[in-house]
Amino acid sequence: MLATVEIIDLLDLTDELAEMVNQSEQMLNYIEKKRQLKQDQQSQTLIRAFEQKKEQYEDVQRFGRYHPDYRVITKETRLLKREVDMLDSVAQFKIAERELQMLLDDISAKIAHSVSEQIMVPRDGALFTDVGCGHGGSCGCNAS
Repeated sequence: MLATVEIIDLLDLTDELAEMVNQSEQMLNYIEKKRQLKQDQQSQTLIRAFEQKKEQYEDVQRFGRYHPDYRVITKETRLLKREVDMLDSVAQFKIAERELQMLLDDISAKIAHSVSEQIMVPRDGALFTDVGCGHGGSCGCNAS
C-alpha cells in the first residue's frame, strides 16, 4: 500500500510540473508564435512551396548527383529554405521553440541529476556534446 501512495503522490507531482510548464512564459510565447505563423498567409504559402520542393529533393537524392535535375532541384530547395527561414514569423517561431526546448532540457537535467549526477542528459538534441562518445577517449574525442 505504501508504494501505491508514493506512486500516486509522484503522479500528482508530475501533473503539477506539467501544469507549470503549460503555464510558463516560454510555452505561452511558443503557442502565440505558432498561432501567428499559422495565420501568416505569406509564410504558409512559402512553407507549402518548400514542402513540395522538398519532396522533389528527396526523390532526386535517391539517385544523387547522377539525377539529371540534381543541381537545379538542390539549389531551388536551398533557396526556398532560406526564403522561408528569413520570414519574420518563422524566425520568431523558431526562437520561441528554442526557448521552450531549453526549458524542457533544464527540467530534464534537474530531474535526472536529482537521481544521480552520473545520468547523462541530452541537450539541444545531442547527448554526447560535452562528454565524448562514451569510449573513454580512445577514439580521440573529448571525453571528460
